[in-house]
Amino acid sequence: MRLPWVPAVFCVAIGAFAAGRSFLSYADAKPALEAQRDKLPAELKNATEARWDAWARQQDKAIRARLEQGDLDSMVNLLLFGTSFTHQPRILMENLTEASKAGILKARVDDLVAGLRQPAGNERLEFLSGVLRARGLDPETPEGARETGMFILSNLERVAEEARTFARRAAEADRKTVAASDPAALLDRASLFADRGVSLDTGIFPNFSIEQTLRDLKKRGLLREGQVGEVAVIGPGLDFIDKNEASGYDYYPQQTLQPFAFYDSLLRLKLARGGAVSVSVFDISSRVIDHIQHARERARKGAGYVIQLPRDIARPWPDDVVAYWKSLGDQVGMTVAPIRPPDIFQSLNGGRGLETRAVEIRPPVVLALEPQDLNIVLERANLAPAERFDLMIATNIFVYYDAFEQTLALENAGAMLKPGGLLLTNDRLPELPGGSIKLAGVTDVPLASQGVVSRQAVGWYRRR
Repeated sequence: MRLPWVPAVFCVAIGAFAAGRSFLSYADAKPALEAQRDKLPAELKNATEARWDAWARQQDKAIRARLEQGDLDSMVNLLLFGTSFTHQPRILMENLTEASKAGILKARVDDLVAGLRQPAGNERLEFLSGVLRARGLDPETPEGARETGMFILSNLERVAEEARTFARRAAEADRKTVAASDPAALLDRASLFADRGVSLDTGIFPNFSIEQTLRDLKKRGLLREGQVGEVAVIGPGLDFIDKNEASGYDYYPQQTLQPFAFYDSLLRLKLARGGAVSVSVFDISSRVIDHIQHARERARKGAGYVIQLPRDIARPWPDDVVAYWKSLGDQVGMTVAPIRPPDIFQSLNGGRGLETRAVEIRPPVVLALEPQDLNIVLERANLAPAERFDLMIATNIFVYYDAFEQTLALENAGAMLKPGGLLLTNDRLPELPGGSIKLAGVTDVPLASQGVVSRQAVGWYRRR
């Protein structure tokens, strides 16, 4: 069925991408260089325009290089939680020693190496096979298979050690949060992953928090019905396999979720101008960009985009999150039959298994997504004032960068917002004195289930 608002999608979806992008200039970076003087890298001490330009381009390469380590992290997640290449039980990180003694870990490594040798159309294995072959590892030969297995195990050891480090950092951040009375303290995750590979994880909880925040902003009168026309998603993620066992699945094709969930929420809350929005998707990953471009190509031929939404019912979710899960996608698509999970999930959790649903996103919504390669730390889209964004969202992104990089990213985001426009993020970002954007408030999102109470928060940074 052709919807009456379809033409608007094509009219509004071209602004950011006709304009192109540019590196942050020395003049625009100078306030951050002065404000963060004691936190600058050595190359930027006594910075000049030439030094800044050289550092920015080198740092852009360094940030993008972290994607490869993130890919190796995903390889470890696949080893532990994947079910598309093995029938062995999945392994929790805390049960790693027991799994090793029982031979389960070795069996999983052997199965993964065999899968890398013959991916048989498995897109995740095909991708990882290319990553490893680029490193000179060839699982086709007996010696190459042994080296590949050793490489996988060495990365598992690295990830396990990093997990312990990140847990200590997170515990320290939690102690500070508990002691603080300021609601914005929930955003104080600092730069927990500033020395970690950049992964492409995605999941439902950040999208639930964004919808709750949009609802809060509408209630406060900071967003009005029909106000939002141009939006951007920074780093939406690609569901390769999550690092959390509760959401780490590989039995369905890779998918991106956040752009569609964001669009869905804007329609549900009647915030979309004219019933449609243009969604700019910024990412440094060519995999994300290519994935969305391929989805758009299929949409031009009338094909929708199917998202799979499994839920482990043995892990209780708060009632309002379950309600969100049941409604997710109903504004932008229609319910379709989900892919059946492997039998291994039906035998777990006392036979309760996974509850599943799937939604096919309408082609016009897919075509409203416009992906662009952009490093939010060092680049900004060149937008005329009328083309700038009403809303931008970035969840679990800025935690990968240090304070100086976060300051640059915040100003780049501010430069792409209309006056009064909002950036929604679950991290507190260092603000510049007199900068273009500042923290205007925080939405506290409680998550209570069976006596366990946790909280998430989303800060709203507003363009002056």
